[in-house]
Amino acid sequence: MQERIAVVPGSFDPVTLGHIDIIRRAAALFDRVIVLVVINPVKNTSFTPEERGELIRKSTADIPGVEVDLYKGLLVDYVRSRGAVAIVKGLRAMSDFEYEFQMALINKKMLPYAETVFLTTGQNNLYLSSSLVKNVAMFGGDISGLVPRQIHDEVAARLSGVDSGKLGKEALM
Repeated sequence: MQERIAVVPGSFDPVTLGHIDIIRRAAALFDRVIVLVVINPVKNTSFTPEERGELIRKSTADIPGVEVDLYKGLLVDYVRSRGAVAIVKGLRAMSDFEYEFQMALINKKMLPYAETVFLTTGQNNLYLSSSLVKNVAMFGGDISGLVPRQIHDEVAARLSGVDSGKLGKEALM
């Protein structure tokens, strides 16, 4: 029987507990899951692609069958090159669905055999996004419970006001 490989793509800037939930659930459904850091040169990110990949590796080390890779290009080309049968996307709200549904349709047109699988986020992660984590951390808020504990200190240090727009905590008072 052929190995069922799924790709979980995203920018993961930074990876959150919501992402980890989707990755963990995808790993229960497929033989192997490739978490793909998609490199988008248009996006202004806080972490390099390599740093994001390493944060994901640290956060998923306890999940069997998960690997991490980086890619710049069309997702369907990557999926084809790895012999994957599915693209797994997490959904928080209807607004996520509208965008992701359009992407699923174009991906299906370009790569008919690959299915897009939507996993709804757990109720405790409905509000969670990488942007939210960045905003909370930038203003000195506690991001515990938002990012995996294995990477908390590293993410908090990077996203503190000093690194996020060179705005120190003193300037916020």
